[in-house]
Amino acid sequence: MSATRKTTIGKQGSGMSLPERIMLAHGGGGQLTDDLIGGCILPRLGNEILNELLDAAEVGQDGDGGRLAVTIDSHVVEPWRFPGGDIGRLAVCGTVNDLAVCGARPVGLALSLIITEGFARVDLEEILDSLSKAAGEAGVAVVTGDTKVIGHNGQAEIYITTAGVGRIPRERKLSPKRIQAGDVILINGPIGDHGLAVMLARQMPEVTSPVRSDVAALNGLIELMLRNLGDEVAFMRDPTRGGVAALTAEAAMRSGAHVVLNEEEIPVQPCVLHAAEMLGLDVLEVANEGKVVLFVRPSAAEAALALMRAHPLGQGARRIGQVTDDTDGICELRTRIGGRRVIQKPYGEQLPRIC
Repeated sequence: MSATRKTTIGKQGSGMSLPERIMLAHGGGGQLTDDLIGGCILPRLGNEILNELLDAAEVGQDGDGGRLAVTIDSHVVEPWRFPGGDIGRLAVCGTVNDLAVCGARPVGLALSLIITEGFARVDLEEILDSLSKAAGEAGVAVVTGDTKVIGHNGQAEIYITTAGVGRIPRERKLSPKRIQAGDVILINGPIGDHGLAVMLARQMPEVTSPVRSDVAALNGLIELMLRNLGDEVAFMRDPTRGGVAALTAEAAMRSGAHVVLNEEEIPVQPCVLHAAEMLGLDVLEVANEGKVVLFVRPSAAEAALALMRAHPLGQGARRIGQVTDDTDGICELRTRIGGRRVIQKPYGEQLPRIC
C-alpha cells in the first residue's frame, strides 16, 4: 500500500475513536485516514515494509545491487475529464510520481479498469488514448492489466487502478528520517491547481476559468535532481491529497524536526487563490498532481533551484521553507503579516474524489 494522501497514514492514529461506518472523509489523506489505517488496517496487515508508509515499497534487489520498488493507486476522480487532464492521464502520472519520489526509475505499469454498464465507448477510447500519451511522456509502458464491467446506480462511471514497478539505484536512499536541521524546502511550482480545477469542473461546469490541473509525470525532473545532487536530497514527496499542509506536517512528525514554511514564498497563481477563497478552501490543503516538495541540504539549495528552473516542469520553482534546530516534530507557517500558526494534517477531506 503506497502511503500518504491517497491512503496515507500516520504510523499511529490521532487517538480518536473510529466511527462505526466508513465516511467519505476517511479517504482524504488527513487525520481520519490516519486513524482508519493506523487503527484498522495496520494492526491486521502491518509488517516491516508496510510500516515504513512510503509512496512506494522496497521489495527486493535487482541484479545490480539496486532495490525494486512497487506502488499502487486507485483513481475515482469526478468528473473524469477536467481542465488540464482526465482520469487516464492522472492514473499514469500519479503512479509514476509515487515511484519517482522514492528514487525509483519506473519500469512498467499494471492497469485495472472497472467500468460501469452504460459508459460510452467513445469516452473509454478517449481515456485510453490519454493514458497511452501520458505513459509515452513518462517513458513507461503498460505491461499487464485487467478489465471488469459492473452494474450502476443511475450514473455510468469508470474507476482505474494502476500499479507500478521501478528500480532504485543502490546509492539512493530517501527518507523522512534523513531530514535534519538546516535543510531547505523547495517546490517546483505553484500549488493548488489540480484540486481546484476538478472542484470547479464539478461544482461550476458552466463557469469558464483559467484554472487548469497541473497533472504531469515528474520522473524526468526528479531523475535530473537525483543524478546531479545525489545525497544532497534528503527526502521528497508529491503533495497530492491533503496538499502541502499534509505533506509538511507529516514530514515534521516522522522526522521529529521543526519545519517552517514561509507563506510569502509559497507560489500560488492568482486565479487559484481567488477560486480557493471563493470556495472557502485553504490552498495549502488542496491537492496537486504535478508538484514535488524536496528537503535538500543548504549547500545544494541554489543548485537544486537552478536545475528545476531549467526543466519545463520546474520553471516556477521556489524555496518555501527550512528546517530549524528544534526537535519537536511541529510544522509552522510564518504568514505574510508576520504571524505564526501550526500546520496540521487536514481532519478529513475538503475536496472528495479529486484523484
